[in-house]
Amino acid sequence: MLRRLLIMILLAWGLGFGWFALTLPKPVDGIKTDAVIVLTGGSGRIKRGIAVLDKGWAAKMLVSGVDKDVKPHEFAVLHHVSAKQLSCCITLGFEATDTRSNAREAARWIARHEYETVRLVTTDWHMPRAAFELARMAPPSVRVTQDAIGSDPSWRTLFYEYHKLLARWISQAWGG
Repeated sequence: MLRRLLIMILLAWGLGFGWFALTLPKPVDGIKTDAVIVLTGGSGRIKRGIAVLDKGWAAKMLVSGVDKDVKPHEFAVLHHVSAKQLSCCITLGFEATDTRSNAREAARWIARHEYETVRLVTTDWHMPRAAFELARMAPPSVRVTQDAIGSDPSWRTLFYEYHKLLARWISQAWGG
């Protein structure tokens, strides 16, 4: 009996990992949302968020997890953003230090501005957990479009991220 249970658990884990690794989210073009939320930490994320603004797919952007030492002017220069666009359309979020605090910061920003639709931008392998955390914390009526930055993650990255996602699902199931 115990042996069968262990085999079933191992099989479920393997199928889950395969699903996770083979169905990474993709970039999404053309869909308009009220705002875009960019999580710092990966190549191309901020660039994608700015492109979303420039194409008119969203009017406002939160960059969550900006280092506390970064000044708005430095951000603008580094990412080729005009002072006008920075002041009107981009909010730099300095509160977040990890995925869960990114979601908390984003959820507060969404609620404060009463957005109904948002586009979440992060790397493809990070998207499932980031979207899970945002869905837990954002107002329930908010629709989230997952706009993933394509990458070529190593098996190690996928393995590590899959287990972080599993841990969050299990923690949530147990009330955490």
